[in-house]
Amino acid sequence: MLSQADVAHARLETPGAECVLHFNNAGSSLPPSPVLDALYAHLHLEAEMGGYEAADAAAQQHQRTYKAIAELLGCQEDEIALVENATRAWDMAFYAMPFKAGDRILTCEAVYGSNYIAYLQAARETGVVVEVIPSDEQGQISLDVLRTELRRGGVALVGITHVPTNGGLVNPAEDVGTLTREAGVPFLLDACQSAGQWPLNVDAIGCDMLSVTGRKYLRGPRGTGFLYVRKEMIERLIPPFLDVRAASWTAREEYVIHPTARRFENWESYVAGHIALGAAIDYALTWGIELIQERVVLLAETLRGALSDMRGIQVWDIGRNKCGIVTFTADGKRPADLKHQLTARGMNVSVTDRSSSRIDMEARNLQSMVRASVHYYNTENEVERFVAAVAELSR
Repeated sequence: MLSQADVAHARLETPGAECVLHFNNAGSSLPPSPVLDALYAHLHLEAEMGGYEAADAAAQQHQRTYKAIAELLGCQEDEIALVENATRAWDMAFYAMPFKAGDRILTCEAVYGSNYIAYLQAARETGVVVEVIPSDEQGQISLDVLRTELRRGGVALVGITHVPTNGGLVNPAEDVGTLTREAGVPFLLDACQSAGQWPLNVDAIGCDMLSVTGRKYLRGPRGTGFLYVRKEMIERLIPPFLDVRAASWTAREEYVIHPTARRFENWESYVAGHIALGAAIDYALTWGIELIQERVVLLAETLRGALSDMRGIQVWDIGRNKCGIVTFTADGKRPADLKHQLTARGMNVSVTDRSSSRIDMEARNLQSMVRASVHYYNTENEVERFVAAVAELSR
């Protein structure tokens, strides 16, 4: 377990920690000093010598990011593509799938809005059938129903959200992976909210594709993300668009797509951001993802319990396993109004509404909720201050 001295050290290396009570880590975490140093250093290098020249000079640092991601996920470097964000990573995998009319796509009730919109577009354009696996009594994807539907056949893809944008849920990704491997069905995991607060080993999970952003629990810069594609799956996926990074123009009328996951990248990229993303992952690995998870879960449980004990506050978190996201409402108070009042007190939260997770929220008759998301550099004192503020503002 991280000690109080560890937390104090983490806060010393987090410039924003003394400026704001930041419970919006599921939106965008406060970056630590090593990430800022890496970002600024490369930007200064670009200013001094030019962008192309700086990229050449920092090639080893840029390559280190692939190595850091490979260590984080337990995969190979050539199974990684660096992209702009988690949505672009997810899209590059999804839209590369060779769907045909009648193919079945299975997803979960906690599916993120952007992903489901892509499913709907695929249904309109190709005739695939999108089916939502219901949640079990604990709120996570029903493994029994998933098993049954996989046995029916005709499934071209299982795509689930590991940690939804709301509800604190951690879907049982490894159990889903076991079922998809048995059925021989590709498995796309949206790990946007879980990377950095939850251990992710792609072999243990059994996913074929996995998408991640840098700005959330990994504490990297905005405008960064990455895609993992299992080596055996890469050749089966034709990217929805290509450029001179993703393919080689070998003759006037010919091109060859890159044999590795680099086929999902663009030639023009955020070099400084990607170097800083590598620094963020190295920083997280130094602390230890398991220790981070333990600290995050403990803080979230403390916050969740304190809010649950308050009169007029409803906590809406679900799932057998819960993460660092805590969602709640206050009687007679619009979540957006409560958020603005907390912001005025130097306390950062966000609001999650139906547009982000419509199927889950409609099923639970919810319109919007306040989302407070903690990280390991947050403190018990911050939890106490936050709870006191919510109590006062919700009276």
